[in-house]
Amino acid sequence: MPLYKTIIPNSQTCVKIWKITESYNELIEPLKLTGYSLNRVNGMKSEMHQRGFLSVRHLLKEFGYADADLIYDDCGKPYLKDGKQISITHSFNFSAMIVSDAIVGIDLEKQRDKITLIAHKFIDYETDYLNEIESDYIKKLTLIWCVKESLYKLFSTPGLSFKKHCLAIPFNVEDQETIAWIDYENKKYRYDIHFLEFEGFSCAYALA
Repeated sequence: MPLYKTIIPNSQTCVKIWKITESYNELIEPLKLTGYSLNRVNGMKSEMHQRGFLSVRHLLKEFGYADADLIYDDCGKPYLKDGKQISITHSFNFSAMIVSDAIVGIDLEKQRDKITLIAHKFIDYETDYLNEIESDYIKKLTLIWCVKESLYKLFSTPGLSFKKHCLAIPFNVEDQETIAWIDYENKKYRYDIHFLEFEGFSCAYALA
């Protein structure tokens, strides 16, 4: 399937989402991959991960980039050679990418009940406004995870804790935006958060 969705939150930023319906062969055939990327994809044991990796390279093409334009630092954070900021995510049969002049982060997750089993690891302040008996509890938990993961990618600082340092301000699922904070080493950083849902998935992206 070609591009699933394009979102333009501002004049400097674009989000693109890909629905992965193609086979491994269909995805890799039109791509020109670097030796590094070929080694990475060939070393993946799961075809789902391989297809996710390749779909990200198709998203790069949608932005006008080649695989060789994408580089990673020692912490695994991606960068583009032209200096643009980028963040990448994929989950099951969807992948997403955000490219901007500003520092950004994005995360995409499938909505699943099992997130309740790890909620205690990333929820703290948010317990004040979460209600486990509400029908949208799983959706809210998943969105909070996406928000905090997008902050983690944006901040790119070893030792940052989802639970201790990242706070998502109260929101309703239908709001499609909220505010989040990183409270780290006696400094507070405020970020605008946008989010959306589609086909049982949640996606959130953070803008500096």
